[in-house]
Amino acid sequence: MLDLAPDLTQAAGWMPIVFMGVMGLSMLIYVILDGYDLGVGVLMRRASDEDKDTMIASIGPFWDANETWLVLGVGILLTVFHKGYGMILGTLYLPVALMLIGLVLRGVAFDFRVKARAASKPLWNRIFYIGSMAAAWSQGYMLGALVTGFATGPWYGLFNAVIGLALIAAYCLMGAGWLIIKTEGELQLRAVRWARFSLWFTMAGIAAISLTTPLVSPSIFAKWFSFPNIVLLLPIPVATAVLFWIIHRSLQRLPVRLAQGNEYGAWVPFGSTVGVFFLAFYGLAYSVFPWLIIDKLTIWQSASAPASMGVILVGALVVLPIILGYTVYAYRVFWGKSTTLKY
Repeated sequence: MLDLAPDLTQAAGWMPIVFMGVMGLSMLIYVILDGYDLGVGVLMRRASDEDKDTMIASIGPFWDANETWLVLGVGILLTVFHKGYGMILGTLYLPVALMLIGLVLRGVAFDFRVKARAASKPLWNRIFYIGSMAAAWSQGYMLGALVTGFATGPWYGLFNAVIGLALIAAYCLMGAGWLIIKTEGELQLRAVRWARFSLWFTMAGIAAISLTTPLVSPSIFAKWFSFPNIVLLLPIPVATAVLFWIIHRSLQRLPVRLAQGNEYGAWVPFGSTVGVFFLAFYGLAYSVFPWLIIDKLTIWQSASAPASMGVILVGALVVLPIILGYTVYAYRVFWGKSTTLKY
């Protein structure tokens, strides 16, 4: 694959790799941080009115800042990989529009649900749930499209739709893990049950992506199944399976502990799910690199001129630490158990 690259000692060679890394890191952080609060939004449909307020309080200080990472990732795609941006957004116009509509609905419902009259509050709760579902499903659809190289056709569309449902389940698993950490009492125990239900669909989605990605491209198949790569990469699926087993075992043991007021291991489902996302991201990044669109467009073919990338790199070096800094600060300040939301 790397023979497709220009001289990596030149700016035109190494800068696209740097920006691809920053964009990938931004998307990974977004999926983890906004993923759990999207999952909480989806799970709200199963909660009581009082629990809904506690669930909103658990994500209240974080959810808006979490979306900053999406803006950073898409901004790099637009400014650095503009050729790929046109091809990708042209193909994914409808799911991107659906995602944006979902995020807008969430933002509006988040504020209106606590300021509207009591009779209107259930409506805004449903809108928050619908917005969370739409955003999560559309992101999964786009992931499926990325895996299949943005191929079109009814079977590809069906695959993308199924991956969308699988990502909803993965977000619910992470959201339930977040609630196990942030809540207490009956809601905490209910979150354990939600996590159990979501775990199996998450496993199915990871398996589907893992099996499909090498099949869509001979070059990706060769990267995974040629010797010695297959031996060196074997720890990835093995570690993923181990993490799923850890999550399953933890969810079996937690109800007894939590009922006794013992919080030991409450972080395990969420932390292990984050580990699964890291491994899945690593496997996907290894499979796709150096393609921006599989077997169609590399990152070097899509990149802007070196002079333009140099200016953007300076801006990224300023913006990235700021975003990372206030994200860490917000989580440090608002860490701890959530209580009923009050205004």
